[in-house]
Amino acid sequence: MEGPTRSGERAKRINMQGEYSALSGPRQTTAPARNAPSADFDFDRAASILTDAAARAGAAIMKHFHEAPEVEIKGDLSPVTRADHDSEAIILEALARLAPGIKVISEESCREAQSPLPDRFFLVDPLDGTKEFIKKRSDFTVNIALIEHGRPRFGLVYAPARSLLALTTAEGTAVEATLPPDESGGTLSELQQTPLHARPAPKEGLTALVSFSHLDPDTEAFLSKLNIAERSAAGSSVKFVAIAQGRADVYPRFGPTMEWDTAAGQAVLEAAGGVVLEPDGTPLRYGKTATGLRNPSFIAWGMRDGG
Repeated sequence: MEGPTRSGERAKRINMQGEYSALSGPRQTTAPARNAPSADFDFDRAASILTDAAARAGAAIMKHFHEAPEVEIKGDLSPVTRADHDSEAIILEALARLAPGIKVISEESCREAQSPLPDRFFLVDPLDGTKEFIKKRSDFTVNIALIEHGRPRFGLVYAPARSLLALTTAEGTAVEATLPPDESGGTLSELQQTPLHARPAPKEGLTALVSFSHLDPDTEAFLSKLNIAERSAAGSSVKFVAIAQGRADVYPRFGPTMEWDTAAGQAVLEAAGGVVLEPDGTPLRYGKTATGLRNPSFIAWGMRDGG
């Protein structure tokens, strides 16, 4: 069966061993009027300052990439390296200059999320895909997102080993650019920017993305119900970017993730015309302190119904 194709359709269910169903969501989801985005967030300034920070954070990461990484194991048994910490310090300084009044939740400095979180806060993963980084793969990223009323509004994803930058530059607009890591920073206005557009589901079949490190039976069961023409493995939030680029169509994730793993990629993908949905068809939301900022299962899709 092919992926969902009708705008606004919520009836097409894919039954997965009685546990999960993936609903085709509306082509575009809109928050209630009382949760309308704030008008005072300056996308241009944020994109400029954070592109510069991403180039510098990428340079710090790549310095360690070419060396034997110093790896520690955190309380949740996930790895952390000096590169994570060096990248985080650069990003936190940039966010303090950009928006000193907005709270920042960052993976490496977050010990316990306060409940409740404010309506507006930043989520940062200074090195998403640490396992890929340690294995010397290229698909690790820097993730920065602004959350407003539970939804990602601004997002930046940077893969320094690929010199790939993807970010939102306005409401509903996402671009990509080539940004080499540089300890002197980078200037967004000097980069050639290409708009990002998710593609409609191809009639010949979908291209599915799966995780290098977290492929599980639920994912296999989900994909077995779709018309999959091709599948590709990747790490980190580059999977969201690939769908935003129109190079892939679906990324299911039934294993554990944290909010900082997904927020920036979701912001970029949704600005490019895609959606990220929980198994019941509702948009993936943020600020879930009751779960310790852990995400439920989700499916990232490309554009619905031909755009």
